[in-house]
Amino acid sequence: MLARARRSDALAKLWPVLCLIAILAIVVAFSHLGPFSFERMVTKALIMMTVVIGLYIFIGNSGILSFGHSTFMIVSAYMSAWLTMSVMRKKIMLPNIWEGFGQMEMHVLPGAILAGLLSAVLALIVGIPLMRLSGIAAAIGTFAVFTIVTVVYNQWDSFTKGASTLIGLPTYVDLWTAFGFVAGALLIAHVYDRSKFGLQLRATREDMVAAKAAGVNIVLQRLIAFVVSAFVTGIGGVLYVHFTATITQANLLYLNITFITIVMLLVGGMRSLTGAVVGVVAISVVSEGLRLAEKPIGVSGLGELGLAAFMLIVLALRPGGITGGKEVPLPGFLKRI
Repeated sequence: MLARARRSDALAKLWPVLCLIAILAIVVAFSHLGPFSFERMVTKALIMMTVVIGLYIFIGNSGILSFGHSTFMIVSAYMSAWLTMSVMRKKIMLPNIWEGFGQMEMHVLPGAILAGLLSAVLALIVGIPLMRLSGIAAAIGTFAVFTIVTVVYNQWDSFTKGASTLIGLPTYVDLWTAFGFVAGALLIAHVYDRSKFGLQLRATREDMVAAKAAGVNIVLQRLIAFVVSAFVTGIGGVLYVHFTATITQANLLYLNITFITIVMLLVGGMRSLTGAVVGVVAISVVSEGLRLAEKPIGVSGLGELGLAAFMLIVLALRPGGITGGKEVPLPGFLKRI
């Protein structure tokens, strides 16, 4: 019995590696065989995967829906822009920015990490009151934070250029860079899942009363997940804007990216890390396939309609998502090892 338990634990540790190998195979195939347009599609999907994994860390483990995680993408994206844009570019685009930022030109990697940490600090501050809420109240609370941040950043002309497009960001995110960050996000999510913090938070998700009676500090465990989730999601926002080289209202400050990332998580299966990965792959493939089919068929809007139909079908047939909220089982030959 003990040997079987140890073997099961070892296999549980193995599946993220297999998941990463599968993603790596896709990256290698498109980097060598696919056209450039497909390579960009896969790169964007990997960026979205980083964001959705960040969402999973909080939403999947706590069971609380958040409409405000795009807040952390916005905050980290602008912070990375302030830190990594060239001094000359900032003088042109943001002449009134604080002098400390105006004279700074940081390397992109520490810039991304610092930007993610800023989101984590913001999550800690706003999470202290928010994590005391549950259900729809918590979801509305996170959306309220998102609204406040978008309004502030829309009006903060000297630092964000307001409603205008901020251009000239270093474009360092390619297929392999995105893959590296996805690997890091998977590692963080997996380590958190298997930690005592992840176990305790999932206990509150399944039975809050029993978890509280067992001595679990519900607010603290939610807050820890919220902060870790904000860091990973913020990194996803950094990747997104350094892939497009711009920050606009359309790509971050609107609700589009909020809803599509939540849909990816729900379609894949919000209660499993596998679901976060599968949901991004499924939505990306269906969306891109329908977009490519629009021109030959000559039907405008086919992508949006088809994607909505796909989501409805999946959620109607499998309310728990494609994976049913479970991790993908390992192949039979591995289970017999």
